[in-house]
Amino acid sequence: MHRSSLLKPVALASLCALLVACGKEAPSATAAAPVVPGRTGTARITGSVVFEGVPPVPETVRVSSDSFCMKSHPEAMDKGDLVLGEGKTIANVFVWVKEGVSGRYPVPAKPVALDQRGCQYEPRVFGVMTGQGVTVHNSDETLHNVHVAAKLNKPFNRAMHLANMQLDAKFEKAEVMVKIKCDVHGWMTSWMGVVPHPFFAVTGRDGAFAIEGLPSGTYTLEAWHERLGTRTLEVTLAEAEARTAPFSFTAPAP
Repeated sequence: MHRSSLLKPVALASLCALLVACGKEAPSATAAAPVVPGRTGTARITGSVVFEGVPPVPETVRVSSDSFCMKSHPEAMDKGDLVLGEGKTIANVFVWVKEGVSGRYPVPAKPVALDQRGCQYEPRVFGVMTGQGVTVHNSDETLHNVHVAAKLNKPFNRAMHLANMQLDAKFEKAEVMVKIKCDVHGWMTSWMGVVPHPFFAVTGRDGAFAIEGLPSGTYTLEAWHERLGTRTLEVTLAEAEARTAPFSFTAPAP
């Protein structure tokens, strides 16, 4: 028999095998990993934030550039970047679990409200979960613009020239912190912490905070202040345990 005749059945069999193999779907190399729900529990962290040493002299600003703003602040107003309470407690400190939390947590349906009132942002510091809505309202009868100077999320700058105007936004990436400012009124500033879980808080004038619903574990807690910087503490919790995490700040070097 001729050699080429012997090769034909082999070649035909190889071709058939190749066609069968090509007909099968190869497993996807880009298949999405399963979503792991974030854990919750019954442990909690409470604490307070205080200033140690002699506080710096409060800075003031004048708002005479806008007659509407002058109605709310006829005299020089406190700049608002360091608000102390009785006992030198510190307001507007963003406290959050920086490390030790994983998984995906449900996003609150209710948006967080940010208002422009009396030519100031209210609140000065706030937190929001990734994917949660933020509603910005203009309560003033004057021009403001909302300049979101995000670095990891998409920044934007939108004018709000009428009273009762509103805009809605969402931030999909974790970012601590995002500065929000008004370019028309340079003293207007707010800070937003975008966090992928619900374990964060903002101190009031009493300097107190509480983070609840944590599962047992070891966590790195961070306290952030716009003028004083950051402080971190490590906290280990058992289920249903309550621990205290005190933070203190001093004046930054000149």
